[in-house]
Amino acid sequence: MSPRPDPARLGTAALHWPTLLRSRWALLRQLLVREVLGRYRGSWLGLGWTLLTPLLMLLIYAFVFGVVLPARWPAVPGVAELGLLGFALTLFAGLIVFNLFAEVLGRAPTLITSQPNYVKKVVFPLALLPLAALGAALFHALVSFGVLLAVLGLLGLWHWQALLLPLLLAPMLLALAGLAWLLAALGVFVRDTAQFMGMVTTALLFMSPIFYPLSALPPAMQPWLLLNPLTLPVEAVRAALIWGTPLPWGALGWYTLVAAAVAVLGWTFFARTRPGFADGV
Repeated sequence: MSPRPDPARLGTAALHWPTLLRSRWALLRQLLVREVLGRYRGSWLGLGWTLLTPLLMLLIYAFVFGVVLPARWPAVPGVAELGLLGFALTLFAGLIVFNLFAEVLGRAPTLITSQPNYVKKVVFPLALLPLAALGAALFHALVSFGVLLAVLGLLGLWHWQALLLPLLLAPMLLALAGLAWLLAALGVFVRDTAQFMGMVTTALLFMSPIFYPLSALPPAMQPWLLLNPLTLPVEAVRAALIWGTPLPWGALGWYTLVAAAVAVLGWTFFARTRPGFADGV
């Protein structure tokens, strides 16, 4: 009879992910800090780039899609009166959600292959690497949301539904965790994954209602756009933070169920393929 496998040697494959989080919380926090600070190490502005980058993108996109190629948005009371500024705020909210999504999908495929020492030399809970990347992307998004809420407060457009922002983002974060695990494992064996995800994120950007409203599409096409995992979070965040309109709770419920399934699928794939990472890197 073969001896019982040692969970420490099996790494994260032998641990259920909630157990992993409870037992490795301090390590995850250290990885998160390293992810956030390491990106700007040696630069003059440091964390200032967290604010500057989305603001520069906002100015460029607002000029292109608000002046050169003006998008027609539905007249929302309190926002329509602001003209280009109202459009810029609407655009900014959508870009924050997209950047959160794109940062995780862009980083995930190389998370394992870029850390061969963790795979080969150290008994390390590799499943924390995708979670740390997700946490860093969330940190950048929260900074941008803070800027957005500050501007909305100065303009008197703050809505009480803004308090529900964590609840609105939770389903997407759950889906992103699953996708990060899935792509991190897949990137070990299929190195083209990183390049492919670059095309996917670009497609998601222009196939989601960020630069144009969902109502601008023909009615027959609108249900197809809802299949984009960005569409519902973008619409819900705008409704809560800017427009003050009712939230799509029914759709968010279904989104949460799908996100949970994606998280389970991603974790399972990561855990099952974990023993082959050493050969892949």
